[in-house]
Amino acid sequence: MPAELIFKNAAIMLPEQIVRGSLVVSRGRVRDVSAGVTRAGGQDLEGDLLIPGLVELHTDHLETHLQPRPKVRWPAASAVAAFDAQIAASGITTVFDCVRIGRDLDNASERDDILSVVSTLHEAAERGSLRADHKLHVRCEVCADDVVSLVSELIRRYPVHLMSLMDHTPGARQFRVIEMWRTYYGGKSGIPQEQLDDLIARKTEQYGRNYNRHRKELVQLATAHGIVLASHDDTTEAHVEESITDSVAIAEFPTTLEAARRSHEANLRVVMGAPNLVRGGSHSGNVAAETLARAGVLDILSSDYVPVSLLFGAFEIARRIEDYGLPQALQTVTLNPARAAGLVDRGEIATGKRADLVRVHVVNDMPLVREVYRDGRRVA
Repeated sequence: MPAELIFKNAAIMLPEQIVRGSLVVSRGRVRDVSAGVTRAGGQDLEGDLLIPGLVELHTDHLETHLQPRPKVRWPAASAVAAFDAQIAASGITTVFDCVRIGRDLDNASERDDILSVVSTLHEAAERGSLRADHKLHVRCEVCADDVVSLVSELIRRYPVHLMSLMDHTPGARQFRVIEMWRTYYGGKSGIPQEQLDDLIARKTEQYGRNYNRHRKELVQLATAHGIVLASHDDTTEAHVEESITDSVAIAEFPTTLEAARRSHEANLRVVMGAPNLVRGGSHSGNVAAETLARAGVLDILSSDYVPVSLLFGAFEIARRIEDYGLPQALQTVTLNPARAAGLVDRGEIATGKRADLVRVHVVNDMPLVREVYRDGRRVA
């Protein structure tokens, strides 16, 4: 890491405004931000934006690298390296990697695969070979029979930073109408109708047997170990009240304006997918992210399954919504997710904060990442 870096002739993105000037980095931290022209040496950014490194709370894009095609399992170390490179190249300097406990269709966990991936991520981070700062987000299918035991094992062995509580039971949450579940999963999997009927019966039975007990135990685990809690797919005000009771901090992908508004009022940080915003709506028929932004109840964007969408999505908010402004839009991918996750040392350009920085060149309203720095060290 260089002892000192100077960036000059930059459009520096502060939390509330853009300042044209220079920025000094010392020992991986921001030492000074100055407006105006400087004659000091340093790197000339030629008027490009200099923004905080993006903070990604929810991405399951690692799964694409682990299984690039059906029935193809790629070596974990290679998949992690490729995923990490793509994350950094997208301007993301802090990423919460989603590991799913209990799959959507059969509610079973592949324990050995999960432990292999988490171990590979942890060892790569320990060696210092990852470009971004990776943190573990366990996505818990609450009704899965083995969810509590496997999450407990992960917590014993590795640092877990975020836990989301999911329920994809037919007839619940975003699948309140069972036919919506049939359409979504039947089309996604190609499973014949009679097998879908068997799955519906089994998942409904698991819900009755596991939901209340498992949710209580998972909340207790998170509380005992200081893990930030997130809800997932809250649909009604009753779902949000349950989240409030459980001291949830983050509301991931509420499916209705009703749930998003109540979450926001209760100071749960509302997360929506940047692909949803970029595409102009949800691919599964839920509320549009832009609708929540216009209503003033969108706090955070997540790249979900397209890493490059995170920065693009923030720019789209500023472009589409009058008076939103780029500084406020960029907070949805920097300061807001950092605060929601309890990370006080990043998410903004300010004296003493981590020098997680991204140089962005804008062409025809399209943000292009040119350089990425983590702790003052260039990583992309």
